[in-house]
Amino acid sequence: MSTLQLVELVDEFPVSSGKTIQFYSLPALQKTLDSRVNISRLPLSIRILLESLLRNKDGKAITDEDILALASWNAGNPADREIPFKVARVLMQDLTGVPALVDLAAMREAVTRMRLDARIIEPEVPIDLIIDHSIQVDAYRNNMAFQINAEKEIERNRERYEFLKWAQQAFKKLKLVPPDTGICHQVNLEFLATVATVKDLEGGKALAYPDTLVGTDSHTPMINGLGVLGWGVGGIEAEAALLGQPVTFVTPRVVGVHLSGELREGVTATDVVLTITQILRNLGVVDAFVEFFGEGVKALTVAGRATISNMTPEFGATASLFPVDEETLHYLRLTGRSDTQVEAVKKYYEAQEMFGVPAVGEIDYSQVVEIILSEIEPCIAGPSLPQDRVVLGRSGKHLVEAFPDLAKGRKKSKVILDGEDYSLEDGDVVIAAITSCTNTSNPDVMIAAGLLAKRAVELGMNVRDVVKTSLAPGSMVVTEYLRATGLLPYLEKLGFGIVGYGCTTCIGNSGPLPDPIVRAIRENNLTTAAVLSGNRNFEARIHQDVRANFLMSPPLVVAFALAGTVKKDLTTEPLGLDSDGARVYLKDLWPSHRQVAEYETQISTQMFRSKYSQVYDQNSEWNRLK
Repeated sequence: MSTLQLVELVDEFPVSSGKTIQFYSLPALQKTLDSRVNISRLPLSIRILLESLLRNKDGKAITDEDILALASWNAGNPADREIPFKVARVLMQDLTGVPALVDLAAMREAVTRMRLDARIIEPEVPIDLIIDHSIQVDAYRNNMAFQINAEKEIERNRERYEFLKWAQQAFKKLKLVPPDTGICHQVNLEFLATVATVKDLEGGKALAYPDTLVGTDSHTPMINGLGVLGWGVGGIEAEAALLGQPVTFVTPRVVGVHLSGELREGVTATDVVLTITQILRNLGVVDAFVEFFGEGVKALTVAGRATISNMTPEFGATASLFPVDEETLHYLRLTGRSDTQVEAVKKYYEAQEMFGVPAVGEIDYSQVVEIILSEIEPCIAGPSLPQDRVVLGRSGKHLVEAFPDLAKGRKKSKVILDGEDYSLEDGDVVIAAITSCTNTSNPDVMIAAGLLAKRAVELGMNVRDVVKTSLAPGSMVVTEYLRATGLLPYLEKLGFGIVGYGCTTCIGNSGPLPDPIVRAIRENNLTTAAVLSGNRNFEARIHQDVRANFLMSPPLVVAFALAGTVKKDLTTEPLGLDSDGARVYLKDLWPSHRQVAEYETQISTQMFRSKYSQVYDQNSEWNRLK
């Protein structure tokens, strides 16, 4: 069919409020197309793109030919044709968002010189900007650490923050989350994302469409875990998107990842993502879309799915989408989304025939990868690449393999901190950070870390002062449930107190190490280690003097901090001694899935609603900025 009549492709469904919601129907599009085209077998990401083309067709930027070409997507040989994709919104963080806002301000200035109203320069699509990349861990192991770090952040960034404060009131479609509130990806997951956006129309009706976005941060695909299609772009592309222009890219191939089975005891979502990262990196999925399907998906919470999707840049794909299903609806309710919103999401995706986890054989993919969850083992990744997965017990051997000079013999140095003598040698942990959006959005691993800390404290164990410990949650809700479960004091006792809410260790904001430690490392050429629950561990990214950097789950961060070195085999060697001098092993501290689940029952919807009801104005220092 050469000309699509859009009016014939608009369908509607009722909701319990009495409102009628319209949508651009893919099933209706199917009826108008050649029978050889089967939209129901297209990957979910392709269907989301197709809906956007259908809804935004203008005959110029987006044409019938664009729609027909994408509807005919060939799994084995995608067309060498660009897709003009208009997103529903744009997500920015402060470092990469400021240049875009400066450009808008410059346009307003130019308009003013022309004696026109500056307010005609306004974004076409909504922008959410979260200030989260400027926090640095200066203070730690101190009950004033959060306040000290927050004050230093305002002091260092005052001029930039005053500009952002101006932008906040200047542009109607810009919503700005102030510093020391949360990280962009976790705030996006817990608060901003709608999954299905409902826009009011005249006459009491409304229009529903998928929540889609691009972000000026490479880990924007974390939101794919919620079934929302989005990915990271450069500043120029983001500016084009916020001005209502399409984001263009070549028709992608889509790799399907079939998940089956369930996780064994002792295995976390972090172990899953490090395994998937290695597999997909080796496979080669650069510029591809990845989609997860199969019964194994149903065994993962949205938080677990988001942990996987967060690492999309590390395995090289553009996006890594999970389906919208009952687990998605459960997460939306838990995090405080309204019943009206949850109902609209379910009815919209059912009407588009896109609700639920696809089974084997239901969708055509360019390639299918099989991953059996029950075969995944506890692991870490490092010492310098996220895809360098190491089975937990081999960390020490792997360190020597990565740094052959360590095989020559043991290097040891004396360090004096606060009048106390310590020894420092190759493999010793000097940074232990529970940090970043990757894992702090996942209550499973955060509660596991708290339970491990609780058991360690009860046994009289502690972390050496030479280890710079920190906890930087992605949202204030994490602190709320760690406090409500009674686990936060145990983490604090081991040094993992709250240092800030933002992106810290894995973007190099780990802050300075004590001078005696830096001198010992440099003078003796020590290969010390950082252990972190982040997503990037390239050499010198964590700290310029720390050569070995390992990614791992939050409970393993606590475990390695207690062990004090990455050279130990935590599967067979003791982490340390209890107060009676008896050896303590990892298995003595590790909580069961059941224990974690019991503590998770204390996480309530009210926690999310309470914290996010004041998300835009909770920072008093920000509010005082002019």
